[in-house]
Amino acid sequence: MRKKRDPRIYTRLTHPLVRDSRDEPFRQAGWDEALSRAAAGLRAARGAFGLFSCARATNEMNYVAQKFARVVMGTNNVDSCNRTCHAPSVAGLSAAFGSGGGTSSYAEVEETDLVVMWGSNARFAHPIFFQHVLKGIRNGARMYAVDPRRTSTAEWAEGWLGLNVGTDIPMAHAIGREIIHAGLANHAFVRRATSGFEQYERLVEPWTLSLAEKVTGVPASAIRELAHAYARAERVQLCWTLGITEHHNGTDNVRALINLSLLTGHVGRHGSGLQPLRGQNNVQGGGDMGAIPNRLPGFQDILDPDARTKFESAWDTVIEPHYGLNLTEMFEAMEEGTLKAVYCIGENPAQSEADSEQAVRRLRALDFLVVQDIFLTRTAELADVVLPATAGWAETEGTTTNSERRVQRVRAAVTPPGEAREDIDILRDLAARLGHEWRYADSEAVWNELRSLSPDHYGMTYARLEEEQGIQWPCPDPTRLEPTYLHGRLWADDPAMRGRRAPFGLVRHDPPVDLTDETYPIRLTTGRRLDSYNTGVQSGGFASPLRRGEYVELCPEDAERYGVVVGEEVRVSSRRGSVLAPVWVDTALRPGLAFMTMHFPDDVDTNRLTIEANCPIAGTAEFKASAIRIDKLPVATVRS
Repeated sequence: MRKKRDPRIYTRLTHPLVRDSRDEPFRQAGWDEALSRAAAGLRAARGAFGLFSCARATNEMNYVAQKFARVVMGTNNVDSCNRTCHAPSVAGLSAAFGSGGGTSSYAEVEETDLVVMWGSNARFAHPIFFQHVLKGIRNGARMYAVDPRRTSTAEWAEGWLGLNVGTDIPMAHAIGREIIHAGLANHAFVRRATSGFEQYERLVEPWTLSLAEKVTGVPASAIRELAHAYARAERVQLCWTLGITEHHNGTDNVRALINLSLLTGHVGRHGSGLQPLRGQNNVQGGGDMGAIPNRLPGFQDILDPDARTKFESAWDTVIEPHYGLNLTEMFEAMEEGTLKAVYCIGENPAQSEADSEQAVRRLRALDFLVVQDIFLTRTAELADVVLPATAGWAETEGTTTNSERRVQRVRAAVTPPGEAREDIDILRDLAARLGHEWRYADSEAVWNELRSLSPDHYGMTYARLEEEQGIQWPCPDPTRLEPTYLHGRLWADDPAMRGRRAPFGLVRHDPPVDLTDETYPIRLTTGRRLDSYNTGVQSGGFASPLRRGEYVELCPEDAERYGVVVGEEVRVSSRRGSVLAPVWVDTALRPGLAFMTMHFPDDVDTNRLTIEANCPIAGTAEFKASAIRIDKLPVATVRS
C-alpha cells in the first residue's frame, strides 16, 4: 500500500527572480533589473513571440495584455487556457449565432421546465451554478444527465444516459432524428430562423434509435425519452462543460448540441437556451477582452478592416490583418523553433497541457521565458525571469465576466505580500521599456478605454456595475438593460430584424483518436473534483475533509479483474507515458472506463497519459479520451 503523502505547498512570490543562465538557480532581484532583463529578452524575440494571458485575472489585465502583444510586440499570438477548455464552445456558438457567449442567464435555469446536463458534473465542477439547477428542480423542472459516469450530478436527474466516451454526436443525431420522425420539430422556427435543415435532416437520418444504442451504449428507449422530453418542454436549458469540448472534435460536438436547439426553437427566448459552463472566474472575460488570436476586444473579428481601423486609431499602431497562433499552435511553433520567447501570465501549461512531458520539453526549448504569477509554479521554474503579481481576487481592482456574460466588480481588500505588484502596472512598465508609454491612472481608466472600443460594453460604467450588482453583455446603452438572453432577434417577425439565419452544423461522428485495444484496453476520462482546483497550485495549500489525493478510479468489476484493491498502487500507462497511482473503486463507473483528475500533478501527473489530439477548429486537446492499461506492481517496487 502507498503511504499518504503531504501535498506540495506553493508559497507566494514576493520578489522578482532572475537567473544568470539556464544552468544557475534563481536569485532575487530588484524590479528595475527584472523588468530590464524581461524587456531585453522580449525585444530580441520580435517576430517570434507569444503571450499566454490569464483566465483568473481581471478583464482589465487581459485587455492590457492583448494590447501589449498587438501594439508592443506586433503580433496576434495571444491566447489563454480558454484554449484548453471552452474554445470549442466559443467556436461553435460563433459559427451558429455570431457570438461566443452562453445564451441564457443563471436565473432562467431556476424558471425553466427541463435541464439537460450533457458532459457536465456541475455539482462538483460548477457548484454555484448547480445551486441554480437545484432551485429549478425544486420549482418543478425535470433534469436529465448525459455522461459516461453516473456522477454526483446524475444522482439528481430523472434520467441518466451513460453513453460511451466520444459518442456525443451519434447521441445528438439520434435525438434529432427522433424529434423529426415524431413530428416534434418546430418547423415554423426552422423556416424563419435557420438554414441547412434539409441537409441536417439527411445527415441524421441513418442514426436510428437502434443504431445509436449500439454505438453509444445507451438503451434506445432512454434516447427516445430524452428526445421527446426536450422537444415537448416549453422551456429548456441545455448545459455542457468539458465532457463535450475536450475532444479532438470538440467544436463538432458543440455544433451537434446547438442543432437540437435550432430544431426545437429552444434558443433566443426566456428560459430556453444554451449554457456552456465556464470553470474559472474570468475565462469568458479573457476572450471578451481580446486575449485570443482571432478577436479584438468586444469579440470583434481581426479580419474586419473597419474593426482594425478603429483599434489602430485608438492605439496608434498597425494591427496584423490575420489571425495569430493559438495556444496549441504556439506550442507546435516552439517545437519547430519559430516561436522563441513567451510571456506567460498566470498560467501553468507545464502541468495543464495534454502530454505534459512534451509541453515541458517545448517550454525548455524557448530562448526566453517570462512568467508573471503569484506562485513559483512548475512553469515558473522553467523561466528566465519571474515577476510577482497580485492575486486577481482580493488584491486587485477591476472586473470579471462569468458564464452568464455578467460583468462584475472585484476590489482590493488586502495588501499584497512583499514587492508583488498589480499585473497592469507590470505590463505598463514593461511596455515603457519597450518604447510605449501608457498612462493608465487605475483599472477604471483601462475599463473606460475598453468601453470606448467595444459596443457590447459601452453602457457599463464602474458606477453602473456597482449599482446593478453586475450587468450582462451586450450593454450598448448606459440608460437601459438588454434582455437576459441572447438572440431574441431570431423570433422577430421582420426578416430584416432577424438578421443572419442560424445554420445547422453538418457534423459527423469521429471516434476518439486514441483507440483502445488489447494492450491499452481501458478508456481513461478526466475531470474535476469538488475539493480541488485545476493543477492544485492554489487549492493544494488548503486542507479539505473531502480531499484524498489522486487515484485512478475503476469500477468494481475491473478492480476484481486486475486483482487490485482500494489504496493499492498500480502503474497506469498510455502510449505517451506512465504514472504510479493508488486505486479507488467507484460504482459510478462501468467496465472498461477509468477516471482521474489533473489536481495533483506533483504527485500523480495525469497529463503524462493524455493525448495531444487537437480539435482542428478550436485547438483543444482530447483530455477526455485516452487509452490506458493497469499493471499491478511487484511488491518490491511499491513506492513508500
